Amino acid sequence: MLINIIGFQIGWFSCVLGSANQLPWIGVFISSLVLVAHIVRASTPAFEARLLLAALIIGLIFDSIPMSLGWITFAPVSFWPHQLPPPWMVMLWALFASTINVSLRWLKHKRELAIFIGAIAGPVAYWSGARLGALQLSHFNAAMIYLSIGWAIVVPILLKIASFKDQ
Repeated sequence: MLINIIGFQIGWFSCVLGSANQLPWIGVFISSLVLVAHIVRASTPAFEARLLLAALIIGLIFDSIPMSLGWITFAPVSFWPHQLPPPWMVMLWALFASTINVSLRWLKHKRELAIFIGAIAGPVAYWSGARLGALQLSHFNAAMIYLSIGWAIVVPILLKIASFKDQ
């Protein structure tokens, strides 16, 4: 569990600080290493890879909405379509998913708590990223409301997807 938490933190900080210092691909590279190590160590690597892919897709869609509305803005990334959330941001979704069957497995059967944690921790993570210079919350109140409601929905969904492994 400790390795999972440390890996997530290494990935999160490499993505956020890489972006804040105009080195977004550094975070993508480091996170990729963390995620490969996670998949290799997983009890069901194929299932875990599918969970991470599901989170990537959900995150791509989820972050595209406030981006398209101008509520959240990211610095453009070379060799990446500017209409999409940056690759480092998408990697953060996979990093989060990598915690679901390990350090967050205790949350799987606590739906109300998952909703509450999602509603608080999701927006705090974006706010922290903004404070470190990785993104801008252009319309703070609208972005925070969207993020709070969205993460309150997404966390239980990802936990439910992850629970299919146990069946």
